[in-house]
Amino acid sequence: MTSTIERAGGSPAPSADPPDPPPASPARTDRLTRWGRELRGQRTLLLLALPGIAYFLVFHYAALFGNVIAFKDFVPFQGLWESPWVGLDNFQRMFEDAAFWQAAWNTLAIAVLQLVFFFPLPLALALLLHSLARGGVRKLIQSVVYLPHFLSWVIVVALFQQLLGPTGMFGGNVAFVTDVLANPDAFKPLMVVQIIWKDCGWGTIIFLAALSQVNQDLYESAALDGAGPRRRFWHVTLPAIRPIVILLLIMRLGDILTVGFEQILLQRDAVGPEAGEVLDTFVYYQGVLGADWGYSAAAGLFKGVVGAVLVFSANKIAHRLGEQGVYK
Repeated sequence: MTSTIERAGGSPAPSADPPDPPPASPARTDRLTRWGRELRGQRTLLLLALPGIAYFLVFHYAALFGNVIAFKDFVPFQGLWESPWVGLDNFQRMFEDAAFWQAAWNTLAIAVLQLVFFFPLPLALALLLHSLARGGVRKLIQSVVYLPHFLSWVIVVALFQQLLGPTGMFGGNVAFVTDVLANPDAFKPLMVVQIIWKDCGWGTIIFLAALSQVNQDLYESAALDGAGPRRRFWHVTLPAIRPIVILLLIMRLGDILTVGFEQILLQRDAVGPEAGEVLDTFVYYQGVLGADWGYSAAAGLFKGVVGAVLVFSANKIAHRLGEQGVYK
C-alpha cells in the first residue's frame, strides 16, 4: 500500500518493527540438533539418573553454602544471614587451640596407618584370589571376606569388646591383651585392625573387576616368550591395573582425614580425647554438643580444604608421571 507521504512525493516513514535476528550458523544448528537427538535417545538413563543428581545437588552442592557459618558467630535464632560476621576469628581461635591440634595429629596418625596397612591389602587379596583360587573356592572366599562389610560399626565394636574387653574371651584370660580397648597406646592400631577386618574384602571388588578385564592373550603371549608367573605378574598384571590403583589412591587422599566417625565415636570415651579425638569427633563435640557452630564449621572447612588440595596435587603429580589420574 502506498503511504500518504509517498503519494505526496516525500521520503517514506521508518518502520516500527525490530530488525530480524541474524540466521543461525549451519554448524551451530547441526550441533544443537545432534545434542537434542542424543538427549532424546538417552532419556531413559537421564530419568534414572535424576534422583542421584538431585541428591548431590541438595546434600553436597547446596550444602556448600553452609560453610559461610565458619566466618560468622552463628546464632540459630538469628538465622544464617542475620548472625554477625567475625571474619577469620574462628580460624585464628582454631589454630591457637591445643585440642584442635591434638585431634588433627590423631587424625593424621590414623590416616597414615590406614594408608600404609589398609590400602594395599584389598589389592593383595584380589591378586591372591585372581591367581590362586578358582571357581567355587574363589566365590566362597569372596563371600566370606565380603560379609563383615554389611555389619554396622555398633556390631563390630561389640564383637571386639566381647573378644578383647576386660570380661571378654581373651581379655579376661590372656595377660597381654588385657584392657586393649582402654589402652591409649593401642587405640590407633586397633582402629586400623578393625577397618581391615570389616572392609578389606569389600575393597577387593574393584580390583577383581579390573583384573577380569586384563586381556588373556597377553598372558599367553608372555608364556610363549618364556615368561614365568613372576614376570607375567610384573609385566602384564601390574601395568594393566596401575591406572585403577592410582585412581583409587588419589580418591583416598581426598578423603584421608575422614578416618571413621562412628567407629571412633563409639570407642573414644574408653581412651579419652587425648588419644581418641579426631577431627570428625572434634567437629561433633564442638558443634552439636557444644553449640559452637562457627568454630565447628571452621574445623570442618579446614578438613575439606586439606582434602581438596591433596586431590589436586596428587592428580597433578599423576599427570606429570604420564598417568590419567581422576580428571584431565
